[in-house]
Amino acid sequence: MFAHKRVLVTGGAGFIGSHLCERLLEQGHEVICLDNFFTGQKQNVAHLRDNPRFEVIRHDVTEPINLEVDEIYNLACPASPVHYQFDPVHTVRTNVMGMLNTLDLARRTGAKILQASTSEVYGDPDVHPQPETYWGHVNPNGPRACYDEGKRCAETLCFDYHRQFGVKIKIARIFNTYGPRMLPNDGRVVSNFIVQALSGKDLTLYGSGQQTRSFCYVSDLVDGLIRLMNSDDSVTGPINLGNPNEFTMLQLAEKVLEQVGNGNKTSFLPLPQDDPRQRQPNIQLAKDVLGWVPTIQLDTGLVKTIDYFRTVLQNAGQAYAEQLDLRARKSA
Repeated sequence: MFAHKRVLVTGGAGFIGSHLCERLLEQGHEVICLDNFFTGQKQNVAHLRDNPRFEVIRHDVTEPINLEVDEIYNLACPASPVHYQFDPVHTVRTNVMGMLNTLDLARRTGAKILQASTSEVYGDPDVHPQPETYWGHVNPNGPRACYDEGKRCAETLCFDYHRQFGVKIKIARIFNTYGPRMLPNDGRVVSNFIVQALSGKDLTLYGSGQQTRSFCYVSDLVDGLIRLMNSDDSVTGPINLGNPNEFTMLQLAEKVLEQVGNGNKTSFLPLPQDDPRQRQPNIQLAKDVLGWVPTIQLDTGLVKTIDYFRTVLQNAGQAYAEQLDLRARKSA
């Protein structure tokens, strides 16, 4: 018989978190969405507010909180360089203090906890594709270290709490994910290219554009997270979750331009420090242990994501026009 649970999703108003809250509610669970709304958006969960099994709490995970829950998905942390480099000290606090606080909550309540780790723990990898056994190649002193090393420390804390206190842990290493509810200004390559293309601007590539990424559509990623949480307690991870199909940034730009059809061009800027040259998950463990493989490929996912951003930009343009009209009437 399916058991309904009380589930906490930290970062629940974010891009991935809001989709996860939605799916958990569809499965009949009670869901607590906890977010400080630094990058999370109230409109991402506005359509869930009338559900009696849904609750939103404004809170920063760097501060302890006392709740009664059965499961915890810890997704709290800015995930794009633009946002996690804005306040790198707070990014480290979120990864480390936030992890400690959620682990203490899991320890007190006996809840199972899933940590949303990242492919960034592999850094600029010397091994390709990246298996979970690879320890990574990370610069601990670079501008990305607040996120990379913060997530690595969070994994360490999970395993220490598991070994020392018996906390039931799950660690997912999430590779590049995209889809509706991404922020237009989050600096991630998919949203950057789409917004630039829809706005009639050149698509900005860094370096030669030959660095690679693998792109997982958000619904596939959410399915993987839930499968990992529901797996046997002996399965701790880390487990890679991502789409193994690899594309250069230039190939991605060409796909976006083809779908948008605006006749835009590409321009090139210097490569940022410590930007990984290649990134591709080995997902054999996810296949074997979770029975999980992504089902939505890039061409299909881009259609859905472009449609979302087209609506976002149209609404933003309409709101701006209404503001100008209001100012004009007030000054008349």
